[in-house]
Amino acid sequence: MPNLEKEINRRRTFAIISHPDAGKTTLTEKLLLYGGAITLAGSVKGKKTDRHAVSDWMEIEKQRGISVTSSVMQFEYEGFCINILDTPGHQDFSEDTYRTLMAVDSAVMVIDAAKGVENQTRKLFKVCVMRNIPIFTFINKMDRDAKNPFDLLTQIEEELGISTCPMNWPIGDGVDFKGVYDRATKHIISYTANGGQREAESCEADLTDPELDKLIGEKNRRQLLEDVELLDGASDELDLERVSKGKLSPVFFGSALNNFGVEPFLEGFLKMTSPPLPRVSDKGVINPTDDNFSAFVFKIQANMNKAHRDRLTFMRICSGKFTRDMEVCHVQGGLKKMRLSQPQQMMAQEREIINEAYAGDIIGVFDPGIFSIGDTIVSPGSDFKFDGIPTFAPEHFARIRHKDTMKRKQFVKGATQIAQEGAIQIFREPDTGMEEVIVGVVGVLQFDVFQHRMLTEYNVEIINEGLPYSYIRWIDNEGIDPKKLNLSSDTKVVQDFKGNYLLLFTSEWNIRWALDKNEDLKLSEFNKN
Repeated sequence: MPNLEKEINRRRTFAIISHPDAGKTTLTEKLLLYGGAITLAGSVKGKKTDRHAVSDWMEIEKQRGISVTSSVMQFEYEGFCINILDTPGHQDFSEDTYRTLMAVDSAVMVIDAAKGVENQTRKLFKVCVMRNIPIFTFINKMDRDAKNPFDLLTQIEEELGISTCPMNWPIGDGVDFKGVYDRATKHIISYTANGGQREAESCEADLTDPELDKLIGEKNRRQLLEDVELLDGASDELDLERVSKGKLSPVFFGSALNNFGVEPFLEGFLKMTSPPLPRVSDKGVINPTDDNFSAFVFKIQANMNKAHRDRLTFMRICSGKFTRDMEVCHVQGGLKKMRLSQPQQMMAQEREIINEAYAGDIIGVFDPGIFSIGDTIVSPGSDFKFDGIPTFAPEHFARIRHKDTMKRKQFVKGATQIAQEGAIQIFREPDTGMEEVIVGVVGVLQFDVFQHRMLTEYNVEIINEGLPYSYIRWIDNEGIDPKKLNLSSDTKVVQDFKGNYLLLFTSEWNIRWALDKNEDLKLSEFNKN
């Protein structure tokens, strides 16, 4: 099927990751601008305008100016079909970012030129390294006061353990930012700020141009000549094989807000990054160009469309071609056959019904509540599972109940649906109902999002009572009676919504106590079901 291979090979699927406020969502907006997906870039903070970043679609995101959930967007650019996933930068939502990174073939790391490598960048980078994801670096905000570019590269190499290869080089910074030197063409692209809605005005010159002093200033010209000589002698050369293994990161400098350097970055990135990659399953490696369709669920989102109160499941297509109304099998559902009749292409919360999609694409399908994160969907006749997505252990817990006893049904529905998205985890004490639940989260800001969504999406006011627990362990023993365990007084037995037993602890000492006092007890930090 030559057309299948051609369509798959033009796909590029990547995530944008960064520490909060490094400019990740702004860069996403500008990439969409080039693909013609939007005609006017929104303000991410949105305090003086009604426009908001397309990828920040939740009401709470617009209010706070942060991303709290991953957004999926697709657009065409110069023959490429690009699937871009904008991830939350805030550490309290790192679990959503982790799941998103399972669905991409490469990552763009955005770094603030003034701050360099920050905490969340380190954490996200480790996830990329675990999966050998190729990483491309965009050093942003060069139009503000910045660190020395050599120091920035050294910090990336020393703190993240990856070599760097600058594809261009900045000329000055802050008010003295004059543009970049493109190392491949040996041309200077000068910079003039323009408010950022289009590519900043620029003109090209080379290092021998007699007008160069007028363009960038004598001091900048001298510094640039020194820097270029040093780069040519000391920096790593571009090696696409090392890039593909996540060992070398091509680095670009620019200003996403002012739209300078974004288009050269996009074009360079598309030349260097790879088409969809093979995926590991329990029956071996699945190649994207296999004729048989396969996909896995990496994200579930309820109430993206307030008018319909629906639930959408996001799938990464791993092999073959998807066509509307095709019959597929849900592996975790016992290979139950089903038809995915209204597949959707995403532009954040905007959707469009599509008739076909290929390996590398992200599609959304309506979900009546049958899918879970990590599930595999295959063509009839296939029977394999892709590697699962582990569940992060929550670190913060609260007892949650509804204020209005008449709204029990809405409370149960809202808590269950939001938990199925993976944003929170719900537990209950054995032999109790759902009048109150214990909610566990990775970051405390998720409690605020949960409370806000329960009120705005399900019309339920909740009471939140913090609990002292910091550690959770799943009980691996089958058939064990938790009531017979010898536990300390401040250890709590709970169940998740699948019926698995867990223990909540206030300290590591309590975990050791439980293991010492119960000889055969087996505990694990991750949910293996």
